[in-house]
Amino acid sequence: MACLDRRDLGLLVLRVGTGAVLAAHGTQKLAGWFGGGGIEGTTAAMEAMGFHPPKHSAVAAGLGEAGGGALLALGLATPAAGAAAIGAMAGAVAVHAPAGFFAQGGGYEYPAFLGFTAGVIGLTGPGRYSLDHATRHVFNQPWMVALAFAGSAVAAAAVVGKRAKGRAVVDPDTT
Repeated sequence: MACLDRRDLGLLVLRVGTGAVLAAHGTQKLAGWFGGGGIEGTTAAMEAMGFHPPKHSAVAAGLGEAGGGALLALGLATPAAGAAAIGAMAGAVAVHAPAGFFAQGGGYEYPAFLGFTAGVIGLTGPGRYSLDHATRHVFNQPWMVALAFAGSAVAAAAVVGKRAKGRAVVDPDTT
């Protein structure tokens, strides 16, 4: 009987755990599960946080978390899944950054950790116990890593930048 590969088993546990947390957060936004606000509540929250258009932002955040999380858990399209999750978490980090680092004070510690973990999984790959491995890595090619992470970085920078620009207070003495 073959021995389980500890590295691949560790990646499986990390992928499933991280993916499940992300998927749960995303379904709060999309469907109102687990005490979430659903699209309507998330849209109102996005507007209050300065994301425009708020409904598109709510859907994008929910899909980045739920979709990225589900794909991470399955180990399918792992580079895109990790990139989608880290992009969604970049927006959450921007919202929480004014409160500092630690989550107990409302800071960005938690979304940063989720994004960091999802990104590392996307870069490292899913391991042997994954749908990517079962499909001979059709959706897990080296060029996909670069494309997914570059696309996510550009999109996150645009969204966070647009939010920051919209929240900037114009000093009447300088205009």
